[in-house]
Amino acid sequence: MKLNQLFAPLALAALVAGCAGPKTAYVEPGSSRLVTTTDQINIQDFAQASDTMVNSLIDNLINPGGLKTGVAGEPALLAISRIQNNTGQQLETDLLVKKMRVALLRTGKVLTSTTIAFGGPEDPLAAEEQQLAASAGASLNRRPDYTLSGKIIEQRAQARKVQQTAFVFQLSLTKSPEGIAVWEDEKTIVKQGARPSVGF
Repeated sequence: MKLNQLFAPLALAALVAGCAGPKTAYVEPGSSRLVTTTDQINIQDFAQASDTMVNSLIDNLINPGGLKTGVAGEPALLAISRIQNNTGQQLETDLLVKKMRVALLRTGKVLTSTTIAFGGPEDPLAAEEQQLAASAGASLNRRPDYTLSGKIIEQRAQARKVQQTAFVFQLSLTKSPEGIAVWEDEKTIVKQGARPSVGF
């Protein structure tokens, strides 16, 4: 038997074994098996902050009847203002805000504008249709009753080999056009982990 005939199956077996990495599996969003990193905001951090904030808003303002509408018989209209990212990473703030919007809409007491938002409309086609209707003489004068704004702040600390990162989520609901905050809350998520002794 030739030497290359002997080693060919072994080489193939080694290649297959090397390519067979860990199996990929679906994980529930609320599972304790989700990957958690110290230096980044993970999906579960956004979910935790969003749930805390929206429950606070519903319990402290909406359920007691503190949310007022400018149009009788209609839910209050909310527009999303700036959610400022004061962390050292690129963030998709919709991971925080969209979950809140869904929960608020389900209360039946809040509508969200997709044509009035900081940085431009979320739905450009709806905004275009709105402008066409207004230019044709339709009365589309409703302005937001409230705007939602906020910040995400990052603070880091380190002691010996322990690395700690705190992510602070701050939100404010402002009554328009008065410019008065009618609800504010803050959620802090702190994570600790061992700092690698060698890294890049």
